[in-house]
Amino acid sequence: MPDKKTNTGIWQRKIIIQAIKGSFLKLDPFTLFKNPVMFVVELGSMLTTLIFFHDLYSGKSFSLDLQLTLWFWFTVLFANFAEALAEGKGKAQADSLRKTKSETSAVRLLENGGTEKISALLLKKGDLVIINEGEIIPCDGEIQEGVALVDESAITGESAPVVREGGGDKNAVTGGTRLLSGKLKIHITVEPGETFIDQMIKMVEGAKRQKTPNERALEVLLIAMTVLFLTVVITLNYFSAYMGVRISIPVLVALLVCLMPTTIGGLLPAIGIAGMERLLDHNVIAMSGRAVEAAGDVNVVLLDKTGTITLGNRMATEFIAAAGIKEEELARAAIFASLSDETPEGRSIVTLAKERLQVKGSEIKVPNPNDTRFIKFNVETQMSGLDMDNGTVKIRKGSTDAIEKFVKNEGGSFPDDIEEKSNQISREGGTPLVVASGPAVLGVVRLKDVLKSGIHARLQQLSGMGIESIMITGDNHLTAVVIAAEAGVSDFIARAKPETKLKAIRTLQAKGNMVAMIGDGTNDAPALAQADVAVAMNAGTQSAREAANMIDLDSNPTKLLDIVEIGKQILITRGSITTFSVTNDVSKYFAIIPAIFVLQYPLLNVLNIMKLHSPESAILSAVIFNAVIIPLLIPLALRGIQYKQQTLSSLFVRNLLIYGLGGLLLPFIGIKLIDIIVVMLKLV
Repeated sequence: MPDKKTNTGIWQRKIIIQAIKGSFLKLDPFTLFKNPVMFVVELGSMLTTLIFFHDLYSGKSFSLDLQLTLWFWFTVLFANFAEALAEGKGKAQADSLRKTKSETSAVRLLENGGTEKISALLLKKGDLVIINEGEIIPCDGEIQEGVALVDESAITGESAPVVREGGGDKNAVTGGTRLLSGKLKIHITVEPGETFIDQMIKMVEGAKRQKTPNERALEVLLIAMTVLFLTVVITLNYFSAYMGVRISIPVLVALLVCLMPTTIGGLLPAIGIAGMERLLDHNVIAMSGRAVEAAGDVNVVLLDKTGTITLGNRMATEFIAAAGIKEEELARAAIFASLSDETPEGRSIVTLAKERLQVKGSEIKVPNPNDTRFIKFNVETQMSGLDMDNGTVKIRKGSTDAIEKFVKNEGGSFPDDIEEKSNQISREGGTPLVVASGPAVLGVVRLKDVLKSGIHARLQQLSGMGIESIMITGDNHLTAVVIAAEAGVSDFIARAKPETKLKAIRTLQAKGNMVAMIGDGTNDAPALAQADVAVAMNAGTQSAREAANMIDLDSNPTKLLDIVEIGKQILITRGSITTFSVTNDVSKYFAIIPAIFVLQYPLLNVLNIMKLHSPESAILSAVIFNAVIIPLLIPLALRGIQYKQQTLSSLFVRNLLIYGLGGLLLPFIGIKLIDIIVVMLKLV
């Protein structure tokens, strides 16, 4: 499957061609009806088209009517092109995903113990499949057996492989990813058509997204303005007769098109779709447009500790040798004691010891393998280790209490300095594991939660944006204090159960806050379902992903900052282009109104401050400018206006100066230039 990131540009030839085709397909009135502003423009275009053919048949002059009609149609097509272009990249990605899904096969386990090779499309929820090294994982599921390295670049675009294993919160695998090493037995957890790739296909296409409340409110405003100006134009037609002014239907349509907020009407659908596309560029799938926009208003975020703020498993970070013992001796004993410990913590001890001893895995060998009995770690004994030389050498690693009991049974005593060091590690929020050889205590290994890279800096940036961060964890208060301080969160909730998280979100929402929740475990699902913006880690459990309205493909909680910024970008972009559209229309009045009435009322020529050549050139120039401004603003609508941390008042002033004043002045320049070109080309 091709890397998603190889196809991120929207100005590709294939996408543009598809967008041009889509511009014409969207001329279907039943489709365009969803965009009331452009629907009215299309009706006006149809009307002037009929008038043109009537004039052509009857031998009347039709040059101006023809040009106005063509530019009316271009206005609709440009608006359709903006929406189709915004959808284009998602549809290209969706086609690639569909192709991969249809070409993938699976080895399904049968009830009689045999296997059969089938298409991934035939898999059902509850099936068990075997995945071997180098094969594509055919469907979403949870690992029942095995530990493996998985290449998720096809889904996330990231080249670094990840470890997936049965049990815990990292047992979920996604269809379309590739197994690099190991062998897995996977339990399929979704029905056909409900896989993560299916969800991606639906989301990236964008067209099926629901409109956000703010978008609906703006749409209502546009409808109201359209009805208002439609009434004004119809009324003007009747009053002009009493004023001795005859206004042709094409000119009335031109007035209506220039009065209506066609710019924002044409770009509104593209802004929303492009917002979801920008999230996809950051490897985040949004399940609804509302969630994207809500992210712009988030002021409180809850982050689950394990797997979200921290890497998920406690890692060995330090060897502390007992008095008279060298660190190398402790590290070597720790390796031997951890060889049969398959827990992530045990593997991290082996990794740290290899670094300290500067040895490779192949160099780690017990002295006499034939006379060695390995003791696997289990919950009851809280120890792992091995016995060598007919049991005369016993090496153990485990909890402080378990090793103290073991040492005393061997006739030794537990050193006071090791006990004090263990207590200190516990007070600092870590976990001490003591290593002993028979009656002698060799030292202690510090295990601690390791923060994900960049989490502290990102949380500080959130704080700078006025967003409060709250860490929520099931750990004890002491551990929570240490991790909260390291991560830099605003507050924390310790010993939290699923109902605690849910209650916390409801309490915050009751106070008027917009709450985001980031989690990856099954115990996070209720809180994720309640949050306004719910981001699940892709490496998390199926239930967490199903409860969320966004999924972070990189499983990186620092991505929340990108999500918030894109949400704010959508709000700012929509507001800015709306401001531009409204002020833009004011300038057009100085071209259209004098042109209609100046022959009957020469005094109105004082309003012709642009000194346009003639009434005909003024009307045509205004209509052309109204049409071409839409494609000129497409890059801004798709890219979004960059979000900068600033107060609402400064943002308001900036919006008025750039897009308000700019929208007022630009048409004067643009219409005048077009008028000069129209006259030079003798189009009127």
